[in-house]
Amino acid sequence: MEIIKLSEPYQSSQLPKEPSALALGFFDGVHLGHQKVIKTAKKIARERGLKLAVMTFDRQPKLMYQPHPKPALYLTLLARKLELFEQLGADIAYVVTFDEHLASMGPQEFVDKYMVGLSAQVVVAGQDYTYGKKELANMETLPSFAKGRFDIVAVDHLVLAASTSKVGSTAIRAYLNQGQVDQANELLGYPFQTKGLVVHGFARGRTIGFPTINLEIDPSQHLPAPGVYATQVELLGQTYLGMASVGYNETFGDNFDLTVEIYLLDFAKDVYGQEATVAWYHWLRPMVKFASVAELIDQLKADEAAVRQYFAQVKK
Repeated sequence: MEIIKLSEPYQSSQLPKEPSALALGFFDGVHLGHQKVIKTAKKIARERGLKLAVMTFDRQPKLMYQPHPKPALYLTLLARKLELFEQLGADIAYVVTFDEHLASMGPQEFVDKYMVGLSAQVVVAGQDYTYGKKELANMETLPSFAKGRFDIVAVDHLVLAASTSKVGSTAIRAYLNQGQVDQANELLGYPFQTKGLVVHGFARGRTIGFPTINLEIDPSQHLPAPGVYATQVELLGQTYLGMASVGYNETFGDNFDLTVEIYLLDFAKDVYGQEATVAWYHWLRPMVKFASVAELIDQLKADEAAVRQYFAQVKK
């Protein structure tokens, strides 16, 4: 997959000339609804002999319109998003810098530069996609800006059989904020994933027989709520079962920062400085402040058994 980064004003020499079916969206999470958009574009691309192109932005566009924006939390950081685009069959991924130049751009100019300019013969997006003020620049008004230069396909919201609401990033974040990774994964269509660098912690786990890897996570990465989870961790080219803790280490005192610590089952290696990929599968329990270290050890033993049991059932 070719990755092309564009900033205003971009040069036309940066762009491939082959016609494409272009899927548009911010695609945070690349969940089942987003996959429906991209797969629709892929089907059209293959039928018409076009390249499959996907366009996203380098940051959440709404941040540019907020006077005092809070730091954004993303379900998928850009590198992970691009991995998922490639897995879905994208030939080209456009990453557009969403800055003040783009924020002030009118809908006609946006269509001319970022749809026609990207050699789109077909533009595919969700039915609520906007490219400016939503009352003016939406999928219903797009034909007036397209002026017959490309075809337009608006993809309906995806609603799962077990739900009455659409599959969306907002619902996934809400599930993660409640620790409900199982439900979040149903909407994503794959296990929620984060990456982090293995760093030095307090090494308390080693003293009680449960040595953990401590992960340094990008501050813009959304994390599940504090709790203990069954995970799978890819490290050094191997995958291990993991018992992950997201919390503040209340048993050992107050005022600690939020940490992600993982006890890897059947693992004993020095991996400081290595990158670990964590797939979050199942919530086990909330965080608890134990009265003693002995109580903590007993609970950790129960947690380890629960992780093994969970994945044994999954394997069946």
